[in-house]
Amino acid sequence: MARARRRFVCSACGAEQPQWAGQCPECGAWNTLEEIAQPAAAASTTTGRGAEVTTLAEVSTAPEPRLATGVAELDRVLGGGLVPGSVVLIGGEPGIGKSTLLLQTLATLSRDHAALYATGEESLQQVALRGHRLGVADDAMKLMAETAVEEVVAAAERIRPRALVLDSVQTFHTSALGSAPGSVSQVRESAAQLVRLAKTTGTAVILVGHVTKEGHLAGPRVLEHMVDTVLYFESDQGSRYRVVRAVKNRFGAANELGVFAMAEDGLRQVRNPSSIFLSRHDQDVPGSAVLVTREGSRPLLLEVQALVADSAGSQPRRVAVGLDGSRLALLLAVLQRHGGISTAGEDVFLNVVGGVRVQETAGDLPALAAVLSSLRNRPLPRDSVVFGELGLAGEVRPVPGGEERLAEAAKHGFTRAVVPAKNAPRHGVAGMEIHPVRRLEEAITALMG
Repeated sequence: MARARRRFVCSACGAEQPQWAGQCPECGAWNTLEEIAQPAAAASTTTGRGAEVTTLAEVSTAPEPRLATGVAELDRVLGGGLVPGSVVLIGGEPGIGKSTLLLQTLATLSRDHAALYATGEESLQQVALRGHRLGVADDAMKLMAETAVEEVVAAAERIRPRALVLDSVQTFHTSALGSAPGSVSQVRESAAQLVRLAKTTGTAVILVGHVTKEGHLAGPRVLEHMVDTVLYFESDQGSRYRVVRAVKNRFGAANELGVFAMAEDGLRQVRNPSSIFLSRHDQDVPGSAVLVTREGSRPLLLEVQALVADSAGSQPRRVAVGLDGSRLALLLAVLQRHGGISTAGEDVFLNVVGGVRVQETAGDLPALAAVLSSLRNRPLPRDSVVFGELGLAGEVRPVPGGEERLAEAAKHGFTRAVVPAKNAPRHGVAGMEIHPVRRLEEAITALMG
């Protein structure tokens, strides 16, 4: 019998080490190295003839066929639907709606295709009760309650489903290893078997993953590298709205966004997300600016609110929710240096309404617009939108997709826009007055008069 060799794998980053240590030398995490016993590698049985080699020109570039899920917002995030043979990993906090969304999706798919839902956390009765609540109990979706990944693979090879969901991957185990379910080795080997199943049979596999208290997918990061697509469920505390974001997608655009609303009968699609993130105040209020951001290929209108107040302490506070806090401090320094407006001695609070996090630099100019409006207690016009990146030299830099952003704003009734000069369309936008700006000083004049 081959002698087992010992190795240690970090559950945070997946790095392997020959011996245990209190801190992972790769990522710096503490107490994350777990022992894995693995048989020594057997002698190679390859013939040495090598695999078939082809030229780049001979490779087919025909688009991959897609399997529409019947949920338009999910199809958008996936890049047009599920690709046969692909593996999708979806994560999110407990109770955010992962199982609800996937049960609704498989129920819709099962009307025209074979679909299998394997649960390792709940009983069949619990899944059926949720199906009755969602109104999908009469659909032909197949269920199984199992934690052995070999049993799930055998059932999938027998049924040949077009789509297979495993909820969740941390609860499944393989008999090839003796470690407990949820350990690093079990998660990696179980995922490897499911990836092989997807590639050999053409079944689209969807894995549900737990998240840590920091909001990252639990288990080694190598799991994210093994799959084709990684989706994250996001939600603001207490909000009924859910955002599904693609952080990795081999078959579509990353950072694509899908918006859902949680209702009593499950998750409902939000066809026009801009309408739910805009407050549309009855009267002009200071400290509010409308940003046109871009999530993937979708322009999205968001409201940025700022509150500037006298600081009670010696160190003024800088708090940003939905924007990078260090970016806010940088923008205030640029405002002081190139705009001649100081916020020293003032607390500055910034918030993006709706719990959405803006990850692009197009929010620089709207953030300063909201801060200026609150500082001077002068509201911006309700029919105006702002976007643009701000450089350290005080220049207003362009952002991608300027015309699409302006078209989205015009569609929602906005008639005035302050944008970078290089984003101003040559022929304008019907019904919209556009103010192109090149410097921060010009932007302040256009915004505040």
